[in-house]
Amino acid sequence: MLQLSATFDLQQDVVSSIFKKEATVGRTEEYSGIVDTRILNIERDGGVLYSWKGATGTTRIGKYDPNTRQNKLLYTFDKQVCVSSCSLNKEETLLVSKCLTLLIEIHPINNTKVLKAVDCRVRVQFIHPDTERDSVLESHLLLVAEDGYVEQLHVMLVRQEGYRVVMLNPECLAKDRVAEEFSWVQWDSQTQRLFYLTHREKAVLKCVQFYHDQNCETLFELELELPSNPFTCMRFVNLGFDHHQETQHEREEMRMLVITNKTEGSMCVCYSQPACANQEITYTIVLVHRGCSKTFSVALDGTPSPCSTDLLPLFIPIGYYVVVYLAGHFLHCINTRQQELLCHSLFLSGVDAELGVLGSDSVVLSLPESSLLDLNTGRMYTVDLNPSFLMDLLHCSHSRPDAQRLAALHCLLLYMGPNAALQLKIIDWICDNVMPFDTFDQIQEFILASLYRIIYKKCLSLDEVLPYSSVFEKKKVPEGLDLVPGVTCTTELHAEPVFKGKARRLQGYWEELQWSTEKMKYFEAVPNLRYRASQSLSDWTKLLTTLKSENKKASNYLRHIEENTKQ
Repeated sequence: MLQLSATFDLQQDVVSSIFKKEATVGRTEEYSGIVDTRILNIERDGGVLYSWKGATGTTRIGKYDPNTRQNKLLYTFDKQVCVSSCSLNKEETLLVSKCLTLLIEIHPINNTKVLKAVDCRVRVQFIHPDTERDSVLESHLLLVAEDGYVEQLHVMLVRQEGYRVVMLNPECLAKDRVAEEFSWVQWDSQTQRLFYLTHREKAVLKCVQFYHDQNCETLFELELELPSNPFTCMRFVNLGFDHHQETQHEREEMRMLVITNKTEGSMCVCYSQPACANQEITYTIVLVHRGCSKTFSVALDGTPSPCSTDLLPLFIPIGYYVVVYLAGHFLHCINTRQQELLCHSLFLSGVDAELGVLGSDSVVLSLPESSLLDLNTGRMYTVDLNPSFLMDLLHCSHSRPDAQRLAALHCLLLYMGPNAALQLKIIDWICDNVMPFDTFDQIQEFILASLYRIIYKKCLSLDEVLPYSSVFEKKKVPEGLDLVPGVTCTTELHAEPVFKGKARRLQGYWEELQWSTEKMKYFEAVPNLRYRASQSLSDWTKLLTTLKSENKKASNYLRHIEENTKQ
């Protein structure tokens, strides 16, 4: 179902590259003992920060550039240390590593500044603002502490002798308190947003937006219906990979991820809890842009195992789909644009849900921009839907449920399109299966889905009223489309988000999201909102009856209506 394309391999792109480079200058002795190579962080530009320990007792930090496919040594510690968090500023003049949380000048190597010397988990992340300036003599750093607070440190820089960049007055770094009293935090590097979860009387998700002028502002708040005290220890998402601490903490009680899509103007809050004793796993997708939430419960196959309570699915964003993947059990491709019916989302289990390149012992993390990281192998992959697999689903007409074929057809036409070659394959499939299926008419689906895709791009505000499936014309949705064996779904209206500060004046993503939530208030009050051809059938019947009753004396007005309708 998913096709994975390798984009980074720690052994090939880093370890092998270092050996080859040092062999050319005859310095292989020090690198022959490279051990414990680990990925530390992935910056906004896609650069991979990593560390390794050498045979001479040193610890080194380097960066892999995916554009040039080159490695760069950033800093060397003269002893072996545990680097659990690391970040590099945009100009590559400052490096932060969490040993004692050191701020290090690396161009040239000079001062080190201890930011925090407390024995607790800390994650560090430089802000990478959108700016066209080649050189910026200031950097801004987020320090996220296990104690439940975030500070932004402002590091002023000065250029000396034309090329040396050093810290200006490193003993007096200005800092601001950004957030506090939270138990879960997520960094979005592409949009420079920080999401965090507070839990006093109710769980509240908040979003802080960072700007290029060093300012930041809380723009968004959303109440969530979560269990009391959902996280017993701090959870960091997209803030690097602490290989030393994660294994020491208790099992993950809950997994949560916020997914935003600039093109769609959408936001999804995804969370799940481990499987229950009855071998059932539950996960919720809050569709903020649709004003509702969908909670799915899936019965797991097989006999209960002692470790089944540790099972938590991954949430993988792919376009306007959210893929929920539980290794060895199922893969659920949830349509967040056409969310009304189960049959427009694709649920797979067994062999269909396997991801071949990932082994059974893989520790996989979901990354932004539709990517996965296998921590055990150090490999990264981009993820997308596989059109060949979807076409195969259509052709397996006797062994596949109608709901799977309908979901595959819509994915091919809407998500994959416009694609002339793919459309010809679908037309060939329709010609080979001219008779409608028991639950839907494939010709109608092809026409409606194709028209919906064209109009959706031209006028986003019509997406809630336009028909995209012939299923809505039926008085009752066929059971074969409304039910998925082993899966139950409940839909509930959700609390309205609160937009604050500049969010009400911003263009782009926040404007689209706010517009989507505002229009849902109106749509919720309108019954049978989506257009149905059957609604016009009675009027058409009355018109024909009138024309027949008046015979040749029918008014020109009615004849005019008839001709316009035919056209």
